[in-house]
Amino acid sequence: MKFLLEVTMDEGALTEDPAGELQRILRYWGGNLKHYDMRPGDGSEIYDSAYQVVGRWTIEDQAG
Repeated sequence: MKFLLEVTMDEGALTEDPAGELQRILRYWGGNLKHYDMRPGDGSEIYDSAYQVVGRWTIEDQAG
């Protein structure tokens, strides 16, 4: 399996404070992962501090 985290950094709050926003996103989602089974197909949209979608994390099967 593969854990993928993709964040667009040239939009929203990430343009104003990229390091601060990434730190917040990683802290939040790191703590929130306990609510998922951590299986292929799991994932969620990622929001910045202004509640704008800036990316997504997913778990994918590496088969194939």
